[in-house]
Amino acid sequence: MQDLTPAEMKLMQEHSAYWRTFTDKGIAIVYGPVADPKGAWGALILETDNEASARAMTENDPTIKANAGFRFDVYMMPSAIVRKQAAAASTQA
Repeated sequence: MQDLTPAEMKLMQEHSAYWRTFTDKGIAIVYGPVADPKGAWGALILETDNEASARAMTENDPTIKANAGFRFDVYMMPSAIVRKQAAAASTQA
């Protein structure tokens, strides 16, 4: 992440803008880079009706379309435990 070329930086900006549209629609719940000492990668959690929908979104990501060596691994999460929103939790204390 610290040594991106200008072309890679542009691609990462396009990648981020692409997923921001899904965040704005409430589909992408959270996404961002992971600072793994072994090498950078990202995490993304989507709320979709099915796996095909998630795969279609990832296939249209600018990093995938650029054929620049990026990939997505898609896994279904059948259930999740989610914390209350911070603002709501603080008013209930």
